[in-house]
Amino acid sequence: MRLSEHPAGIEIGEGRHVVYEIAADAAFFGAATVNTHAVLWELDEPGPGHLVRCDRVDFPPGGIAYRHVHPGHGIRRILHGELTIDRGCGDRRTYRAGESWHEGADDPVLATASADEETAFVRVMILPAEWAGRRTIRYVDPADEDKPRLQRATVLLDVPL
Repeated sequence: MRLSEHPAGIEIGEGRHVVYEIAADAAFFGAATVNTHAVLWELDEPGPGHLVRCDRVDFPPGGIAYRHVHPGHGIRRILHGELTIDRGCGDRRTYRAGESWHEGADDPVLATASADEETAFVRVMILPAEWAGRRTIRYVDPADEDKPRLQRATVLLDVPL
């Protein structure tokens, strides 16, 4: 999977890709024409039994996604604010608007949003087909499941591959 930025927009034909139109907060699979800033994810062939999901995750100031995993890999891109991703073992980095990172399937991460401003990112993940329409976050510590979750994920598209 590869991500590229298209500040002046993009016109692209059919294919294995997702286009996200930042201003409209809209995602398209395959052919798309966007005349404003767009982000493009080009997808590799995942094999049978998979789907592509594009969703947006919003955090209030100081929001935390406790150490968790997802069942598929993908690339995330910060829309606004900043998010610190702690992978454990001293691997910790803060991402700001326009920056992106890859998370592998079942990579445990702790995500902490800016204390001073709202933060949002958009991501594209390749998931096993049985995750269609289902929430994918799984907490490493089951006790975290009962803690308040201030982040909100909004699915923009779920397309079988």
